[in-house]
Amino acid sequence: MTPSSWSLWRRITALCAIVAGLLGLIAVSATVTAAANRTDTTKVMDRLTPALVNAERLYSQLLRQQSSARTFALSGRDADLDSYRDAQSQEAQILADTERLVSDEPALVSAVHDVAAATAAYRNQITEPLIQATRTDGVNPDRASPTDRSRSVYNDAAGRISMLSQRLAARRDAVARQVRETSDVLILLLVFAAVVVVVAGVSLALLLRRLVTRPVTGLAAEVRRVAGGDYDYEIHSSGPPELTALASDVDAMRRRINADLTDVQEARRLVEEANRMLEQQASELTRSNRDLEQFAYVASHDLQEPLRKVASFCQLLQRRYSGQLDERADQYIGFAVDGAQRMQRLINDLLAFSRIGRLTNGFSDVDLNKVVLDASAQFDAQREATSAEIVFTDLPVVRGEEPLLGALFSNLIGNAIKFRRPDVPPRIVIDSRPADDGTFEITVEDNGIGIEPEFADKVFVIFQRLHAKETYPGTGIGLAIAKKIVEYHGGRIWIDPEYREGTLFRFTLPMPVPEPVEESAS
Repeated sequence: MTPSSWSLWRRITALCAIVAGLLGLIAVSATVTAAANRTDTTKVMDRLTPALVNAERLYSQLLRQQSSARTFALSGRDADLDSYRDAQSQEAQILADTERLVSDEPALVSAVHDVAAATAAYRNQITEPLIQATRTDGVNPDRASPTDRSRSVYNDAAGRISMLSQRLAARRDAVARQVRETSDVLILLLVFAAVVVVVAGVSLALLLRRLVTRPVTGLAAEVRRVAGGDYDYEIHSSGPPELTALASDVDAMRRRINADLTDVQEARRLVEEANRMLEQQASELTRSNRDLEQFAYVASHDLQEPLRKVASFCQLLQRRYSGQLDERADQYIGFAVDGAQRMQRLINDLLAFSRIGRLTNGFSDVDLNKVVLDASAQFDAQREATSAEIVFTDLPVVRGEEPLLGALFSNLIGNAIKFRRPDVPPRIVIDSRPADDGTFEITVEDNGIGIEPEFADKVFVIFQRLHAKETYPGTGIGLAIAKKIVEYHGGRIWIDPEYREGTLFRFTLPMPVPEPVEESAS
């Protein structure tokens, strides 16, 4: 296979492999050179230069020993030998440190040993005998004067120190030259790497222009011709195998589109017809829901009048003829009064349920602290009779209708007091927290008889009851009203199945809409 028939991917891969190989070699060379440069730099800065400084310090310590010994020979005071002993100690430390710094240089280590031997010989042959003679024979100015022998031994030690300094300076200069040379090599490697990257970039740009840009431009022109309506025009393309295959696929797609155009138009007509039917059905459904709501409202409203009459006359019978008829007659009248009153409560709850979302004053910012306080006040008598406790603090301001939210909390608080455990004072805790979706999550927690998890959804269905009306009176609409109020506000309500100490209702209400910030005039 010749390179001219290679695919675009193969050509780019080959180019990248060559560039990567060159850059890899450069990187390896640069790493080795940089390591050598760093090692030599460290050697110059941290070892040879401090060693050279130590050599200068050795000479000053030798001079201190000579001066201190002569001073002692003239004065005979032991205090004059403090400087001598200190210089000797400093010299030992300097020699040890210098030997450590040049430990990898045998010639320099040997020179350090020569200096140590020369200074030791100076002390053994000159200064120590001078000090001992002064201690034994007393002060003698002539003894403090230098002699040819003392000068020779001193000069030998000083020469050894000077030779060590020269060798250290020469070695430091040699390593410094190596640092400069490796730095120059690093610069050349970086320049070469930059040249390789530039050449690779230019080559890649030319390759893409020749094998991609021009063929794709030609293919795009042919596609635009077909898109303009000339579906019979055959698409061809030159270039690498990928673009040739792409052109073949586009032409196959053109042929398929041309063949299926009639079917698409027919399908579009059918879809439009289906959309019209759906719109009609949606309109009919909306009208039907509106009629059903109106029917429920009118039917409930019209039932109020005859029920009021039945309830009123039954109550009159109960008050006027109570005890005058037999016991069974009084019982029947009581059944009639109770049934009429329950029917009135049921109709009122139905009216309240049908009005939710239909009769509205619009949303506003509502303080839930005030709403809960007003709702709690409706149960003052029950709270006093049952020693109920309602706890809430720092409830948020939400967006909604205050009357509906009052009805929501009234239903939940009333349920918590009604479904209490025997001989246990009801405790109702209302709390809130911000949610992640721009709402507040409100919780109403009680310590009542609770709701089993399998009935958690059933209790929100209208007219659904879990207990007989003789045990817990009610119409079975309260939680359905609560659910409809929460959903009308765009939230949702549910029972927490994890809570076992009673019932824990959770529901969400929208946060207030933030007011736009007016920009100050500049």
